[in-house]
Amino acid sequence: MPDWLQVIILGIIEGITEFLPISSTGHLLLVEQRLPETMFEDDGARERFMVFIQSGAVLAVIAVFKERVRELITQWRQTEVRDYLIKMTVTFLITAVGGLALKAAGWELPNNSVPIAWALLIGGVLFIVIEQRNVKTKNAEKENGSLATISWTIAVAFGLAQLVAMVFPGASRSGTTILIGMALDMRRGEAVEYSFLLGVPTLLAAGIYQLMAAISEDGSALVAEAPRLALGTVVSAITAFAAVKWLLSYLQKNTFIVFGWYRIGLGILILLIAAKHTIE
Repeated sequence: MPDWLQVIILGIIEGITEFLPISSTGHLLLVEQRLPETMFEDDGARERFMVFIQSGAVLAVIAVFKERVRELITQWRQTEVRDYLIKMTVTFLITAVGGLALKAAGWELPNNSVPIAWALLIGGVLFIVIEQRNVKTKNAEKENGSLATISWTIAVAFGLAQLVAMVFPGASRSGTTILIGMALDMRRGEAVEYSFLLGVPTLLAAGIYQLMAAISEDGSALVAEAPRLALGTVVSAITAFAAVKWLLSYLQKNTFIVFGWYRIGLGILILLIAAKHTIE
C-alpha cells in the first residue's frame, strides 16, 4: 500500500475519532496494526505522525467554535470569561506537567491492543451508567449559550482525566474528560464544550513538543516526513470539522449512550481477536 494512501486512511480516522468519545489513539493503533505494511521507519516517526495530525483536528474545533473562541479572546476582561480562562489554564498545566513527568520517566505509547480493549469497555459502561443517571435526575441542558461555571474541582479533574487518557490509549481524551464532567454534574453540552476547547492548547502543545524534539534529535528526518505530516494534518482537519459538526447536532436530541455501546462492542471484538491470536 503506498504511503500517501496510508496517510489519508489514518488522517480520516484521526479526524473522525479525535473528538468523538471513542479514542482516536486506540483506533489509529488498531488500524495501523492491520495495514499490510507500515510507512513508519521507527517508533519515533510513528509517534510524531500520530501527534502531528491531531493539530488538524484542533483547527476544526477552532472553526466550529469560532464564536466562543472570539468571546474568550476579546472579552477576557469580563469576570466570567476570565474565570473560565484561568480554570482552563490550570487544567492544561496539570496535563502538561503530568505529561512531561511521564516522558521523563520513560513512558511510551503502548502498542498492544488488549489495554485498548479494556479502556474502551470500561469507558463504554461508564457512559451508559452516567447517562442513565442523568436522565433519572433530569440533568437538562441549558437553553442559552452562556459560559459554563467551572469549579476548581472540575478544572483539576479534567486535567487528571487527560493524563488518564494519555496513559491508557482507548480511554479517549474527549471521552474521559466528558465522562468526568458529567459525573461532576456538568450538563452534557457544557462538558463537551469545555473538553473540546481544552483540546486546543493541549493538542497544539503536544504537537509543538514533538516538533521541537524532532528538530533537536534529527531535523533531516522531520524534513523527509514533512509531506506526509502535512497531508495527514489537512485530511484530519477536514474530517474532524465534519465529525464535530455532526456530533453537536446529534447531541441536541440524543445522549452518549450509543457511543457507550459502540465502545463495549469494539472492546469485546478486540479481546476476541487478541484471544484468537494467542491461541494460534
